[in-house]
Amino acid sequence: MARAGLTADRLVAAAADLADEAGFENVSLSALARRFGVKDASLYSHVRGLSDLRTRLALHAGGELIDRIAAAVAGRAGKDALAAFAGAYRAYALEHPGRYAATQIRIDQDLIADSPALRRTAEITYGMLRAYGLDEPDLTDAVRLLRSTFHGYCALESAGGFGADRDVRASWDKAVEALHLALTHWPRETHTDD
Repeated sequence: MARAGLTADRLVAAAADLADEAGFENVSLSALARRFGVKDASLYSHVRGLSDLRTRLALHAGGELIDRIAAAVAGRAGKDALAAFAGAYRAYALEHPGRYAATQIRIDQDLIADSPALRRTAEITYGMLRAYGLDEPDLTDAVRLLRSTFHGYCALESAGGFGADRDVRASWDKAVEALHLALTHWPRETHTDD
């Protein structure tokens, strides 16, 4: 019998807190069971296992992240939207390192299609980039550039990887400016008829 008050949503919320406190890699069913004062087996009434829990955590964190980004970019376009998007992304990654790490795991494509948060992420990100006049396949290439730049910067910053005597925020602002210039002068795919 399931313990009263224990739900999948409560487990995911507790897993999110645990991820931020101890690291995403340390989220386990045993650690959550200890938090709730139950046996590990009690959790299987609410999640199918560790993989299911981590996927739910990734979707939860992705929803939180896009909510922040959406609020930041609302009513903005071009460079202003890019800077707001980048700032919200970086703030979330630094404030919630475990949750952010969860957003980086690979998720089954069927679950992505069923996730309102992940669909919203695509809509907001692609919408911002369309303001730069980009279409496919350039949109996908630009999304990959932004994601890898933002993720790489945040991962290095959170690990203390920037040792130079230069303000990290100033470098971030320069990186966002460089991305704006790259997006503005994007090398478009040209199609020739042979």
